[in-house]
Amino acid sequence: MINQNRLIKTFMEYVQIDSETKNERRVAERIIKDLKDLGFEVYTDRAGEKLNSNGNNVYCFIPGSNESDAMMFSAHMDTVTPGNGIAPYIDDDYIKSKGDTILGGDDKAGITAIIEALKTIKENNLPHRPIEIVFTICEEGGLNGVKEVEFSKLTAKKGIVLDSGGSPSHIITEAPGQTTIYANVIGKPSHAGASPENGISAIMVAAEAVENMKLLRIDSETTANIGTFKAVGATNIVSPLVEIVAEARSRSTEKLKNQTDHMIKCLQDACDKYGAKLEYNVEYCYYSYILDHEDEHIKLIESVCEKIGLEVKKIPSGGGSDANIFNQNGIKAVNIGAGMELAHTTDEHLNIKDFINASKVVLEIMTM
Repeated sequence: MINQNRLIKTFMEYVQIDSETKNERRVAERIIKDLKDLGFEVYTDRAGEKLNSNGNNVYCFIPGSNESDAMMFSAHMDTVTPGNGIAPYIDDDYIKSKGDTILGGDDKAGITAIIEALKTIKENNLPHRPIEIVFTICEEGGLNGVKEVEFSKLTAKKGIVLDSGGSPSHIITEAPGQTTIYANVIGKPSHAGASPENGISAIMVAAEAVENMKLLRIDSETTANIGTFKAVGATNIVSPLVEIVAEARSRSTEKLKNQTDHMIKCLQDACDKYGAKLEYNVEYCYYSYILDHEDEHIKLIESVCEKIGLEVKKIPSGGGSDANIFNQNGIKAVNIGAGMELAHTTDEHLNIKDFINASKVVLEIMTM
């Protein structure tokens, strides 16, 4: 019943609208138009003012025509860089970009799958449960848009987020929490040729700290990474400042804290050793969640996937999504695949079969 040609056409149009994080206004306007053309009422909040974005979160509340419980469906509107001037094309079973940008399937595939399901309901006058739609801004880089969602307007206690790779039958049952560490290692400047012994090299101190850190894959639940290591200065001055931005992730709250504390300790120990100063701030971006494989919400999604012939895999994720924040706010949200592969790279592509199946899954659940 899903109109596959229309689904693909809409996706191709959406990804050609530039919408890197904090520049979501134009794609939001297009989505709002598409929802209003279907006769639905749309609401936008003022999240953009708080996040320095030109867009806002978009909501659509559709009363049900059957007795089923309300269900929330969500995806995010922003993309990572390089996401401007995307030129999509179809290559056999995939949609790809020209290779100098991302594709934007993360997460416009999720948005399009939801929109197409709504179009199908409307044109076929299908009975459906109460539906709540939330399309967020500023998901990339910290799930910031969803943190500004007006949760008081939502009544659904269960939801589905379409923001994962692969088939919609790849059901994310666990996702990590994340901390971000912002640190300044402050040394002491001195002339590097005349009196280097009077200086304290922030670069040397910070480098030793990083060398002593456990990084990348820590264990099956935990990862850590240095994203920014920045020192700018002349070669004849002992470096007085290094700026570091790092992250830790874990599906275990205890391990997340331990890894974060370990990284801070490495920085502090190196500073103490050489007489440098450490200034830092730790931001808890979001917390982990774990859903029981036998939970009725998981079982519902599983049954729908099996109905359309998909093999279900219940898997953990190494990354967070808006589902983390929905779960923190009392909505049992499950993240499922929408077909994208190699997201956040210029090799990103969209598996058309998985993409179509994602919209089919959404339609089935909406009309249950």
